[in-house]
Amino acid sequence: MPLSSFPALNASLNAAAAVLLLAGWILIRAGRPRAHRAVMLAAFACSTLFLASYLYYHAHVGVTRFPGVGPIRAAYFALLASHTVLAITVPPLALRTLFLAWRGRFEEHRRWARRTFPVWLYVSITGVGVYWMLYRI
Repeated sequence: MPLSSFPALNASLNAAAAVLLLAGWILIRAGRPRAHRAVMLAAFACSTLFLASYLYYHAHVGVTRFPGVGPIRAAYFALLASHTVLAITVPPLALRTLFLAWRGRFEEHRRWARRTFPVWLYVSITGVGVYWMLYRI
């Protein structure tokens, strides 16, 4: 697989994670815990594959500079900053939330999920936004 296809792959994995996160939220609200579990594990798998792919790509390519100027540049860096800061928190939040569910500690799992879900969803969606701004605009 050529390195040039990694950014699109990474954006696709982020988009898939976002869709799966939303599906998982809908499923648990609908009282379907088994389906919720399967979809959330798939979201975690997508995010894990994303992280591995992202690290591999940037280890080989380095930093990608944003070429835009003016207001779009400021918007890009604001989006990138919020995305990056929150992205750092997703692995420990997601791992803790999944661990609590795996151990059957569902009340704690719910409390953690109320914090983890919006952060993870935001990071997944803004990851796609960063891709579009960096490679498509």
